[in-house]
Amino acid sequence: TNSLTTAWRLFKHMSEEQQRYEKQLIFEHPAFAKVCQQLLRDSRRMTRRDLVFSLHAAVNLGVPQNTLLVQTLLRVCQEKLNQLDNRCVSVLATTLSGMNKDKNVSALQAGLQLLVEQRISSIQDIFILQNLMKCMGKDVPVFLKKKLEMAVLKEIDHLTFPNALRVFLALVAMNYCSYPILTACSKKIQENVHDVPFRQLILILEACHTLQYRNVKLFSALADYINSTACLWDKRQIVLFLSACEALGFQPSELLEIFAEKVTEDPEFLNLKNLLIVVRVYSRLNYVPRVQKHRFFETLESCLNKYLPQISDTELLKAAYSLCILGYLPHQALDELLQKDSKDKLILSGDLYKEQKEMMLRCVKTCMELDSPSFTKPAFVVTENSSSLVSLNLRKAQEALIELLGDENMFRQNVQLPYKYHIDFEIRMDSEGKTVLPVTATDDHPDPSVQRLALLFVPLSAFCTGTTHPQGKLAMKKRHLNKLGYHVILIQNKKFQEMTNEDAVEFLKGKIYLENASSSSEATVQDNN
Repeated sequence: TNSLTTAWRLFKHMSEEQQRYEKQLIFEHPAFAKVCQQLLRDSRRMTRRDLVFSLHAAVNLGVPQNTLLVQTLLRVCQEKLNQLDNRCVSVLATTLSGMNKDKNVSALQAGLQLLVEQRISSIQDIFILQNLMKCMGKDVPVFLKKKLEMAVLKEIDHLTFPNALRVFLALVAMNYCSYPILTACSKKIQENVHDVPFRQLILILEACHTLQYRNVKLFSALADYINSTACLWDKRQIVLFLSACEALGFQPSELLEIFAEKVTEDPEFLNLKNLLIVVRVYSRLNYVPRVQKHRFFETLESCLNKYLPQISDTELLKAAYSLCILGYLPHQALDELLQKDSKDKLILSGDLYKEQKEMMLRCVKTCMELDSPSFTKPAFVVTENSSSLVSLNLRKAQEALIELLGDENMFRQNVQLPYKYHIDFEIRMDSEGKTVLPVTATDDHPDPSVQRLALLFVPLSAFCTGTTHPQGKLAMKKRHLNKLGYHVILIQNKKFQEMTNEDAVEFLKGKIYLENASSSSEATVQDNN
């Protein structure tokens, strides 16, 4: 056992290439066969610890699973399962998690699950608990996941920083979102953020995405750390970090600003893959640099132009779409895109992503028209009511508007605009923004002095995490509705639904009369607290 475990400890710290070479030497060594034969003979007389560690070392050194040695060790572990202490159970769970399913492995895993269920209340070592969570995986029954959660919570006051990282990632392996555990781990990580290796930072953000866990304080702490040490990181590492933030919808504004400067100063590091990530990140998070905005966009366009001869049609569409969402038109790339579209090369009939590509192309063409410097606000926009019925999640808003304005004729609902834009509710007001006008009175003879308000009830996911800052597509819609002559009021629907009916009416009153009168650029539901 000592020979095998020592060989494994040395082996696991080697590079892949060195491991292949050493593995061949180990297997060809005459003493190795003798060790394996002795292990096979003595397997039933070994101590529990030696048995479990021998199996762990043999499997990880690459002894084939279908050999008599491995299968015998698995059967003996089954026989002695109830005699294993908690540490041995943890090591066995680790070993089984890396093995393929077969008759003996499946039987041992089932027995191990029953044993853990019986012993869970007596396991006080948080390292063992997190290892069991990680190794038993997502197929564990929900009731056992809850028991593991409660066992960890009992020991949460003794949580160390290294174990906080392990527990955080173990929840991902178990595919179980425990807010109390995640919150406790997050605090430890924030307190020790300077000790977190870069790879772990990315894994933490990816874990939050997998578990749909949103903790703005944690995200901000990680972003502030990367921002304050930006000079120490390779630009490609920052690209990875920003990409992980984008997946969470989190906007690290200071880091985005600093990185934009790095891009304009030295764009050579932007290969095609990184360029596509950068434009996607800034687009979805709707971040336009405060300093050197035009130079930043011109740098990205210049890099994109450089890759035009080798870029795929899909990548070209994605890059153009991302830049257009930000309100920037990359002319050379757009010319290339439209040429491909005119030849029907861009979207093929059997394409799995046909609908998504058609939507992106439609957005690009809309941006080319509405964001063009030559576009002028139309005197009249042709609209139509798509339906007199409102969806259930807008029923409360409809009732609040009727109570506030007194009549359904004072607003329109489900309004369809050109360019496939849709408005939940449209309200028209006099030029001073003090009086709401009946819709019928303003339809036949459009008056340029009449103000048009567009009320959009949008989900929280349309905003950057923890803010009222709209993400790219919503920001583009708002910009285009402004171009068409609307003052846009964005309302977070979830928070609106949580209001009492009286508060909802007062809230809309403030948005329609006070906020419109002051022409506020940001119109979103604020937290009642």
